[in-house]
Amino acid sequence: MIKEMTTKEHWREAFHVMKELRHHLDEVNYLALVEEAREKDSYRLFALYQDNQIVAVTGFKPMITLYYGRFVWVCDLVTSGQHRSKGYGEKLLSFVENWAMEHGYESVALSSGLQKKEAHRFYLEKMSYDQVSYVFKKELNG
Repeated sequence: MIKEMTTKEHWREAFHVMKELRHHLDEVNYLALVEEAREKDSYRLFALYQDNQIVAVTGFKPMITLYYGRFVWVCDLVTSGQHRSKGYGEKLLSFVENWAMEHGYESVALSSGLQKKEAHRFYLEKMSYDQVSYVFKKELNG
């Protein structure tokens, strides 16, 4: 079962899985960021349940840019460590793709850390994504 996480209590339930991807966040900052992203950026958080337990989560936001047009950006996609390689990531990403098509979006895009070789193989080989760019980031201090 895939369920949208719409309340602070839902977000709190999903934190233990999200923390596996977003190590730098404590629960307080995570909750604040989810709330702000939902309010300002149309961020959506969904959880995949197996036996009444959250085993994977995804967060995404619909966007429009001149490069991609109307698309959905996957901000977060993680399966808990003990539940990996059981098809849950594939189910969640397929869910995002279907959500995007049902809502009139043309594509789904995401970025993945350079060190995540297994994730890259998953996106390229299993999910048929194309590598279309590099993502660059600069920290602004001050």
